[in-house]
Parts: sequence; C-alpha cells; structure tokens
Amino acid sequence: MSPLPTSAPDDAAAGSNDARLPPSLSRDLRRRLGPSGFIEEPDRLLAYESDALTTIRGVPLAVTLPATRDELCATVRLLYEAGVPFVPRGAGTGLAGGAVARSAVLVVTTRLDRILGVDPAERLAVVEPGVVTDAISAAAAPYGLRYLPDPASASACTIGGNVATNSGGPHCLKHGVTSDHVLALEVVRPDGTTLELDRGESGGLDLAGLFIGSEGTFGIASSITVRLVPRPEAVRTFLALFGGVSDAGRAVTEILEAGVLPVALEIIDGTTIRAVEASVYAAGLPTDTGAALVVECEGSEEEAEEQMSVALAAVQAAGPREVRLAATESDRARVWRARKNAFGALGRLGPDVMLQDAVVPRTELPTLLPRIEEVAERHDLQLANFFHAGDGNLHPNIVFDRRDPDQARRVNAACREILDLCVRAGGTITGEHGVGLDKLKFMPLVFGEPELEAMRSLKRAFDPTGICNPGKVVPSPPSGGGRA
Repeated sequence: MSPLPTSAPDDAAAGSNDARLPPSLSRDLRRRLGPSGFIEEPDRLLAYESDALTTIRGVPLAVTLPATRDELCATVRLLYEAGVPFVPRGAGTGLAGGAVARSAVLVVTTRLDRILGVDPAERLAVVEPGVVTDAISAAAAPYGLRYLPDPASASACTIGGNVATNSGGPHCLKHGVTSDHVLALEVVRPDGTTLELDRGESGGLDLAGLFIGSEGTFGIASSITVRLVPRPEAVRTFLALFGGVSDAGRAVTEILEAGVLPVALEIIDGTTIRAVEASVYAAGLPTDTGAALVVECEGSEEEAEEQMSVALAAVQAAGPREVRLAATESDRARVWRARKNAFGALGRLGPDVMLQDAVVPRTELPTLLPRIEEVAERHDLQLANFFHAGDGNLHPNIVFDRRDPDQARRVNAACREILDLCVRAGGTITGEHGVGLDKLKFMPLVFGEPELEAMRSLKRAFDPTGICNPGKVVPSPPSGGGRA
C-alpha cells in the first residue's frame, strides 16, 4: 500500500488539483456517507482550499463529512485501505495551514457535534469533536459550571480543532490551554481502529498529552472528555489606553511585578483599534490611541476587587492616557467583542493577512514590540498587532495583497525576521496556532535535528504508513530520506 504523493509545502502553492480519487473509492465513500457527507465536485471543493490563513491553499481530492463515530471510522478505514492520504479538519478556523489538503482527502468533523454527557458531580463533559467550543460552557451553565479555554474564535471553532492545536485564548494566562483541561480522548487511528487515551493516571504514559497538539498528524479525536469548573462569583475588567505598544507592554510588566495574576492581559495596537472602530465591533475607542490594554480579574467579590485595585495602581506607572472601567456586563462584553473579532476586522485593511504566533518572555515585550514595528516599516508593510501579553504570545499581523509578488516577497522576509527576533529573545515560533505548513520551514530555528527526529519517530509510532495529515508540523530530514 503506497499513499498518493503530496505536494511540496511552499507558501505560494494554491488552488488547482488535477488528481482524482479512484472511482471505486468515490463510490464506496458516497455509499457510506450519503450525498450530504461526500463532496467531489470541483467548484464545491474550492470552499475547502484553505483554513483561516488564506495565504496557504490546496484543493482537496474530496471532502468527507461523517455524521457518526461509525461513519468516521469507516471513512478512515476506506482511505487507509486505498492508500489515500487524508487531512482532519474541524471548522477551518486554524491559522497555520494545518487543515489544508494537497493531494489528499479532507475528513471534516463538524457534523459530529453531539454533547454526549455533562456530569456536574464529577465536573466533566464528554463531547464529540465537532462541538463548538462555546457550546460546552452553555451546556454546563445550568449546573453553575463552565469550560475554561476560550480561543478568540470560540463561537465558531470546534473542540476537536482545539485539541489538535492545543488552543489557548485570551484567558490562558491564568486558566491555561486545552491540554490543561482535557481528561481523556477516544481517537481514530490512521487505519480506522480506535484507542482510548488517558493522562497517565492509570500508571502508563500520558498518551492523551502526546496526542493533544499533534495537529491531526496522529489521528482524529472521536470523543473528548473535558474538565469543568465553577463559574466565578465576580469578574472585573478595565481598559487602559496608551500612546504606543511599548508603554502598554511596560504596563503588563508592572502588573505582574505587583504580584497580581489577572485572568487576561491583552494588548491591541493602534492599527487594529482603527480597523475595529470602523467595523460593526466598534467599542468606542479613540482612533488616535497607540495601544489599548485589556485587564481582567475574577474570583470572589473580595478577591476580584483587590486584584483590580492593585492592577489599576500598577498600570499608572506606565503612564496611560486614560483608564476605563467596565461598569456593566454590556461594557465588558463590548470590549471582548472588539478584541475577539479583531482578526476579522483586518479584512478592511487588505485582502490578505499573514499572522504570526510567536511567544517571548514577558520582560522582553517593551523592547521587542518596537523592533517588530521597525521590521514592518523597513519592508514598507502594514502591521497590526494584538496579542496575549500576559504570557508573551504575540500575534503580529501583516496586511497585504498576495497577488502582488513583490509584496509577498517582502512579507516572507519580514516574517522570518520577526520570528528570528523572537527566538533570539528566548522565545519560540508558535504559542497556540500550531506549526501546520506555515511555520514548517522555521522549525530548525528552535529545534535541532535530534529533537526533530524524535518527533518523526512519534509520528511513525502513531501513523506507520504516513497517510494522516502528511507533510505537516515536522520537516523532512535534511537528506530527504525517511518519512516525516
């Protein structure tokens, strides 16, 4: 059995795909999944040629949309037996090209959207991979519980995609990321069989921990058991406006040095503020603001008030132009709506956005942020920056038009310089969006060949034939031999 060849993972590769599935496989998949679960028409496949990072594209051979666990297993088994590579995909909100299928079939899990159970006594929920992230907290709310991870796209992204990339979100500073809240997984292996993975509490290895963040290269999660926690008694939020991102970065350092750990510390730069204020998500921010810092604390009434008081005093040391308290829940919701929809608002500035996802030590923010702006200015590019400042997870966005070859060249050069700056500052190339295809070429900036080969060995252990999301996350050996 030999998989179909895959295209080279270069950023520019896009659209057309002349390859076709063997007719017998198409018939078997269509018969098993029905007309609503199988797509092969070229014009309909175009809707699946990219994830949310539209600069990386590839038209799949076909799209499968299993609606039950049995259909998922059967789909994977049929592809395995035919030697056809496949790429798992959730809602397509990823930002690293990880769900782009080139000479492969997409296995989309959005129809597997049942909440299988909520256990308030044990504080857990069991869900299928296509459940929208926010829906977990909605199901837990009647019991006074919630699911903590909150990616910016939580109203659209699915828990299966969160598991694949180990998603974080604005509140990960204190609440942690997906891996901190997943208790167990059932996964469909690349041959269509299933495995039960736990966190090692039975005395074995933490195989669920290995699977989380593997970006669909090890298999597909078919059910996910997540931890739930009580909803907070009180939440306090304020917004501080600054002349520039450097001052906002200094305010983050001041807050943390004061001994407070808010649940969120988010910075939005002036370019992003202006884009948001021109959109339906406007929060009433002055458009001449250089940067805004969102600070949120929660806990008991007393704890939230005390932390907010200390944070407010600490911010003053960075010289804010203005500080606004969210006096009502609608005020708070408006601030978060603006922050969480910032990426979508950038569409007003240009047709394409190249988004990076580097992580740096928090103490480096005041000096590193202006240097990132300098890189964009030197390459004559428009930069929009919003990010999780509390844990140093940067999201510099470069707005451009990929149809202009010169702009594309300058964007690629700027991205390499920005990531190199972050690595040299003691950081790394991704915090929550994953590697996918986008950051594949940057992996050697962070890892040596022994570490990369260890990752390849793990991939081979889960996927011996190499048909599950091939060519992602880990680059091929320098010699070109072996399988990633």
